[in-house]
Amino acid sequence: MLSQTKRTEVKKAKHKAIFEQEQLHKIIDESLIGHIAISEENGPIVIPMLAWRVGDYVYIHGANNSRLMRTLKKGFSTCLTFTLFDGWVLARSAFHHSAHYRSAVVFGSFETVEDANEKDQVLNHFIEHIAPQRTSQVRLSNAKELAATMVLRIPLTEASVKISNSGVNDDLSDLDRPVWAGILPYRTVVGPLEPVEASTHLDEPDYSQAYGERWYSNTN
Repeated sequence: MLSQTKRTEVKKAKHKAIFEQEQLHKIIDESLIGHIAISEENGPIVIPMLAWRVGDYVYIHGANNSRLMRTLKKGFSTCLTFTLFDGWVLARSAFHHSAHYRSAVVFGSFETVEDANEKDQVLNHFIEHIAPQRTSQVRLSNAKELAATMVLRIPLTEASVKISNSGVNDDLSDLDRPVWAGILPYRTVVGPLEPVEASTHLDEPDYSQAYGERWYSNTN
């Protein structure tokens, strides 16, 4: 179960709140883009970052001179959000149009991953997540590259999840209105691969196992 705190309490559309840890993990693992909030002299700013999960932590990486990374490294409290858009809900009235989505909000503070071996492992974990078996083929990061890269992590100890997937919620007085109503789904399709010219003579790798039903097929 997800933790329930003042910050994670869902106040709007409480019926959409989800408390299973598994759903939080699924949203993060599919999204891989986190929007991170920091406060600067000129006001708050939200920056999108690649973000991936290993166990009960979310990791991000960036250059040592990145303003976002340098700010988060200080341990300030922050908020990290993930959103997946699944479609439009088209109602018989303009007011009741809505959306299907899955969203997660993570609260806490980032900490620095200092050990070079651990940094290497979590960075390689990200590559394996998006392209299984690839780390056995590519040149892995060297000491200079690891030293130039900052890796931060935040624990998933305080988070909330909302999932909107209900049908059309029309007023009874609109049900006889002769207008089409229903769901307009959005689906993410991954692939096919697009090789650079120098790779066209090499066997094409198969990364479909990482994406399940989202993987491209000739029937799409």
